[in-house]
Amino acid sequence: MCQTPSVATNNFRSLADPPAQGDSDTSESAPAAHPRGLGPVGWLRWAWRSLTTMRTALVLLLLLALAAVPGSLVPQEGRQPAQAADFRRRNPDLAPLLDTLGFFDVYSSPWFAAVYLLLFVSLAGCIVPRTVQYVRTLRARPPAAPRRLDRLPQHAVWTASADRGEVLLTAADLLRRRRFRADLDVGGSVAGEKGYLREAGNLVFHASLFGLLVALAVGSLFGTTGQKLVLEGDSFTNTLTQYDDFTPGTLASADSLQPFSFQLKGFSATYQRSGPQRGTASSFVARLNYSKSDGGPARDTLVEVNKPLEVDGAKVFLLGHGYAPVVTVRDGKGDIAWQGPAAFLPQDANLTSVGVIKAPDARDRDGKRDGLGFTGLFLPTVQLTQTGWASSFPATDDPVLVLTAYHGDLGMDSGRPQNVYQLDSSRMTQFRKADGSPFAQALRPGDRMQLPGGAGSLTFDGIKQWASFQIARNPSNSTALWSAVAMGLGLCASLFVRRRRVWVRAEAMLSGRVRIVVAGLDPGGTDRTAEEVAELAEELRERFPALKAAESDVKNLEPLPQEQK
Repeated sequence: MCQTPSVATNNFRSLADPPAQGDSDTSESAPAAHPRGLGPVGWLRWAWRSLTTMRTALVLLLLLALAAVPGSLVPQEGRQPAQAADFRRRNPDLAPLLDTLGFFDVYSSPWFAAVYLLLFVSLAGCIVPRTVQYVRTLRARPPAAPRRLDRLPQHAVWTASADRGEVLLTAADLLRRRRFRADLDVGGSVAGEKGYLREAGNLVFHASLFGLLVALAVGSLFGTTGQKLVLEGDSFTNTLTQYDDFTPGTLASADSLQPFSFQLKGFSATYQRSGPQRGTASSFVARLNYSKSDGGPARDTLVEVNKPLEVDGAKVFLLGHGYAPVVTVRDGKGDIAWQGPAAFLPQDANLTSVGVIKAPDARDRDGKRDGLGFTGLFLPTVQLTQTGWASSFPATDDPVLVLTAYHGDLGMDSGRPQNVYQLDSSRMTQFRKADGSPFAQALRPGDRMQLPGGAGSLTFDGIKQWASFQIARNPSNSTALWSAVAMGLGLCASLFVRRRRVWVRAEAMLSGRVRIVVAGLDPGGTDRTAEEVAELAEELRERFPALKAAESDVKNLEPLPQEQK
C-alpha cells in the first residue's frame, strides 16, 4: 500500500558511498512514535502521519472487508425485507443484539461509514504527496555517480586508448537508446536511470483503488435496484408503482428512473432429459419487446442468464422463472368472480410450486358477498410419494394443480398491505367434505373443481409461464470497471518493473589513455541489471577496445592531475 516518497529514495542509496551523518533508513510508512509533550498542532500532525501510513491503510482495508461480512450473513432490511423479517422471527433472542449493532443495515451503519471515510482520507493522504514527489523525481537529474563504482556488485572496468569526451558522449547515446534517462556530468561521468513506471504503477494502483471506492459510494447513493415478476403477455413500465420490490439509493429518487418499458412475449426453458444431470436447465430465454421511451419505436430482443438487456444505463437481468396456472373462478351465482393466470412460486429444482388464488368479490347463491380463496401446489410433472405430492421434472410433462378452498373475508379491504402470494385465512372457513375432512382436489388442464354446497367452482384452463427480472441502475459502473482495469495494470507495473541506475565514468590517464568504468545498481538485486551493465560494457568495448595487458599496464599509470583533465 502507501509508502512515503523518502522510502523510494532511501532504497537507492549507493552501496559504494557510506551513509551520511544523521541519515537513517527509517521509513515514514511505519506508525509514528507516540508523541510526548506536544501541543494540539503536534498531536494533529502525529494523527495525520499515523493515518496516512501504509500500516493504517492496510488495517482499514482489513476492517472494511470484515465489516462487509455481516452484510453477507444477515439479511439486509433495505434489500431483503421479507428475509430479514423471517430471520427476526426465527431468532428472537439474537435479533435485538444485531439491531443494536446495525447488522440488519450494515452499509448504512455509522461504523461502516466511519471505516469507509477513514480509508478515503488515508488513501488521499498517501496519493497526493507521493504524486508531488514523483513529479519532482521526473524533473530531477539522475543522481551523480558514486566515488568508487568498482565497489558496486555489477561493474566492468577496462583501459582504452580514446578521447575521454567521446567516450562519455557515446555512453550517453547508448543509454538513451536503451530508454535510460541519461545525464552527462561535467565531472567525467554519465548517469542513467530507468524504471519510473514502477512508482507510476504504484500511484495508478492507489489512485484506482480510490476511484473504485468513490464509484462504490456513488452507486450506493444514486443507484436503484428493483424486481418484477412478469407473466407471459404482460408488460412492465419502469415506474415506481410497477415494481414488486424496489430499493433506491440514499439520494436516488423515482424521477431518476429511465422511461422505458417492455413486454414479455414468451419464455422458453430446456432441461437435460437423461443422465446424472437430468432436470438441470440448459437454457433460459425470455423474448422481450421493449421501447426506450413512452411511445418510442419497439424492438425485439432476447434476455438470457448473464446476458441482460441494457437501456440508457439500466440493465434488465433475468433472475428466474416459474409457472402460472390459468383458472376461472365462478361464484355461487355462476358469475365469473376471477379469471386469469396465477403465479405459483417454485420451491425446489423440479419447480414444485406453491401459490394462491383469490376471488374477493365472489358471492354465494343468495347474492351475499362471500370471498373465495384457494391455496395449493402446482406440479409440472406430478409424482405421488410417501411424503405427499411432488414434481419429478421441471418441464410440464404431466402437470397437476392440487388445491384446497376457503370462503369468507380475505382481508383485502382492511387497509393493511397484503402479500399477493399468501392467503390470509384467519377470517375464512375451509371447505370440508361430508366426513369433515378438508376439501381438496387434484386437477389436470381442463378439469373442474366443484365447491361443496353450490358455493362455486374453479376450472383449470391452461398454463402460462412467468419470468422474474431485476432492473438495476448504477451510474458508476463504468468508473468501477475502468478503475479495476487500471488497478490491475498499475499492480503489474509495480510488481514487474524495477528501478535501475547505471553509471559510466571515463578517467583520463597518462599517455592518452582512458580508464572506463561501467556499473549499475538495483536494490532488488535482479539479474536484469547485471545483464544491462554487461551489454552496455560490451557495446562500449566494441567502440573503445581494451588495450592489451602489455599496453595498458594500469598499475604504472596514474590519473592526470585534475587541472590537466
